[in-house]
Amino acid sequence: MSWTNLRNSELKERAARVIPGGMYGHESTALLPSDFPQFFQRAEGSRLWDVDGNEYIDFMCAYGPNLLGYRDPEVEAAVQAQMERGDTLTGPSDVMVTLAEQLVGMLSHAEWAMFCKNGTDATSMATVVARAHTGKRKILVGRGVYHGAAPWCTPGPAGILSEDRGHIVYYRDQDPQSLADAVKAHAGDIAAVFATPFRHETFRDQSEPDPTFAREARRLCDIEGAVLVLDEVRAAFRLSRDGAWAAFGVRPDLTSIGKVIGNGQPISALVGAENMRNAASSIFVTGSFWFSAVPMAAAVATLKIIRESDYLERLERMGQLLREGLAAQAVAHGFGLRQTGPVTMPQIFFADDPEMRLGYFWTAAAVRRGVYLHPYHNMFMNAALSEADIAQVLQATDEAFDLLKAQDRTQLPLEHPPVRGRLERAALLSA
Repeated sequence: MSWTNLRNSELKERAARVIPGGMYGHESTALLPSDFPQFFQRAEGSRLWDVDGNEYIDFMCAYGPNLLGYRDPEVEAAVQAQMERGDTLTGPSDVMVTLAEQLVGMLSHAEWAMFCKNGTDATSMATVVARAHTGKRKILVGRGVYHGAAPWCTPGPAGILSEDRGHIVYYRDQDPQSLADAVKAHAGDIAAVFATPFRHETFRDQSEPDPTFAREARRLCDIEGAVLVLDEVRAAFRLSRDGAWAAFGVRPDLTSIGKVIGNGQPISALVGAENMRNAASSIFVTGSFWFSAVPMAAAVATLKIIRESDYLERLERMGQLLREGLAAQAVAHGFGLRQTGPVTMPQIFFADDPEMRLGYFWTAAAVRRGVYLHPYHNMFMNAALSEADIAQVLQATDEAFDLLKAQDRTQLPLEHPPVRGRLERAALLSA
């Protein structure tokens, strides 16, 4: 079947009449080439099908939640079994207690767990717990780091008041000295320091987890009496079966976890150390669907696979095969390629491509060949990917490199224009 986007185009036109902006949030394709589909109809394993029936090997994994493969059989069985018993009830199911026990048993820094729906829920809950624990106001965050879409942290400035961020203080992400300077400037009034395990923001190269930064963040929080919050909404269980900083001997006070724990079911979590328990017990946070049993049953099944299978080793192996294959292709075709961060969360940029003409053209060419890569957002490996999948991906990317090499780099087709305006918009979103 040849690639087409007619149905997708029709749906985008219909959506524009009834949905503000045609689509909103991080899954909007407004910043992507027109070849990228906005609407999908089904998924299985490592594959995704759009509304036109085009099949893709998917490296976005629903922007992270697909860890084991779409519709993993064990997780699906747990979902179906719980649906027959009930989902959103007047009170939680007993599966909530089981899930909390299992999550606490797996994470060396966790003594308790609370559940919600999205990463934003979990990070926002962490700010409230930290302030309840310390009685202080300031929340220190890395500049440009994404912690969600609540007023205190959303990258979009529209509708946000200065008062919404009146006690948010910024430091240079992953920079121990910048963090130390921010702590010194606001000593005595710091409720929490937020950090991600490594730099993974859009339109930027990623970093690797840095033990120096992790240990300095812990040291500064201990001196100041502030709460160390590790935002693992993107990275949880893609770097380690434990916390991302556990290998460094660094124990955060609170950790926000999202995306993966239900393998696509809507659930996230805040876990914490024993000294945070009383503060977590004192706050009022809730949601009509936060206690739904089906996502919790999915999470129990997902955590079992995380504990008992070689899923992580497969993620790493497939990620390394992809990285090595793309690097060799880039050299063979005469392009510089930057692949940064952990191999389980690929980020790919072309060198000497300030307007991202090359990256946009290449990823769009890959999409038309059945491989969903992203030009500016970090991607995600899932455990359903096989060596045969990677071989198919590399065939498509090799063809995309061939096509790109044949272009005049300054005269790329109009459907792939310079993205300066898009970059300016993205800069606003990450400011």
